[in-house]
Amino acid sequence: MDITINASFLPHDDPEASLVFYRDILGFEVRNDVGFGGMRWLTVGPVGQPGTSIVLTPPAADPGITDEERATITEMMAKGTYGGILLATPDLDKTFEKVQAGGAEVVQEPTHQPYGVRDCAFRDPAGNMIRIQELS
Repeated sequence: MDITINASFLPHDDPEASLVFYRDILGFEVRNDVGFGGMRWLTVGPVGQPGTSIVLTPPAADPGITDEERATITEMMAKGTYGGILLATPDLDKTFEKVQAGGAEVVQEPTHQPYGVRDCAFRDPAGNMIRIQELS
């Protein structure tokens, strides 16, 4: 079996703020920007890695969820407990400084974790946890 991870989904509640974070601060390229029914889906990914993307979706887009579930998702997004992704970089300190200088909410400065990795964490504008791990 030959399977790769092509894309992951993260919710967004403000497409323009998400573009600033993913494109302007993280340096990702915008691969798709689709609007439908007053909502917007953005596909972004690291430059030079066309096989890996993040699809930023409006949380209200799924017709299979109830209003109560939608409210729960919105509350969890506000707390930063709904979505997250793990990124990696060879230079964690330089990346941390750039993302922090861009105005992102810092959750954790670069730290050696007891489980053997060094990482830091931010929240994107929608509250998603963005952990960045140093490649060894």
